[in-house]
Amino acid sequence: MLLMRTTVTLEPDVERLLKNAMHRSRQSFKETLNGAIRAALATPPDRPAPPAFVIAARPLGLRAGVDPTSFNKLADDLEAEAFRERLPR
Repeated sequence: MLLMRTTVTLEPDVERLLKNAMHRSRQSFKETLNGAIRAALATPPDRPAPPAFVIAARPLGLRAGVDPTSFNKLADDLEAEAFRERLPR
């Protein structure tokens, strides 16, 4: 078993709860803290999982005069225009 030594900063209310649990169970700080962490992490959350996020798709359509079958030609035209703008005059 791998043991890890670490520093934990407890808020005052958590410290009070931990000390009360230590007193009730008559266990050490380490045993009480490990038990509390195990219990909290082993139980599933009380609330149900949120519903899946769904985006409803809708057709956007194209502007008049745009041919969806000629997008490659449009990309070529734009690339050629950008190349021409980079040429020295």
